[in-house]
Amino acid sequence: MEGKIIYFEKPGRENTEEVFRLAKRRAKELGIKNIVVSSTRGDTAARAVEVFGGMKVIAVSHITGYRQPDTQEFTAENRQKVEAGGGTILGTTEVLSGGVDRAMRNKFKMSLVTDIIASTLRMLGQGIKVVCEVSVMAADAGLVRTDEDVIAIGGTGRGADTAVVLRPANSTNFFDLRIKEILCKPLFAAVPSSQPAGVEGHHHH
Repeated sequence: MEGKIIYFEKPGRENTEEVFRLAKRRAKELGIKNIVVSSTRGDTAARAVEVFGGMKVIAVSHITGYRQPDTQEFTAENRQKVEAGGGTILGTTEVLSGGVDRAMRNKFKMSLVTDIIASTLRMLGQGIKVVCEVSVMAADAGLVRTDEDVIAIGGTGRGADTAVVLRPANSTNFFDLRIKEILCKPLFAAVPSSQPAGVEGHHHH
């Protein structure tokens, strides 16, 4: 078979609508029902539930307390929009850049195995790292299956610029995850290199 990949001139949120259009078209062609979308404040997710009507939108956000203790970045307004549109919001510990790993990084300034994995995936773009991460988080939460393909959408900073068809895995079998098709990605998404890997945070939309 032959596929088509769209390459965006620049990374970032201005690609969001086109990413959604491409993802929706491919989801329909393949009969995929689950769309996993990375969305921190919820703007991308709120738009996704409008675009992907009839499909299950799973919006993966940050944990409460990611930026400062006891605060949730996903806005109440966006939460209401996503839930009204039938979407699901997941705010859980990041597989590659969160949890105790993040504490080790912050406190002891150390790089960990997850940093190596994240940095390697970022060679294909920040969005590729993000789609792997959020899909595993969704699988761990029981929101997607590991024997069914999903379309996963991520970005570089805010909005979306990357979409793939992938087969999720649980974090305990992280390396079983398979990216089957790359639908779109930025040609070149520079990753901040001024900090240790992982510290710049991941899917901020």
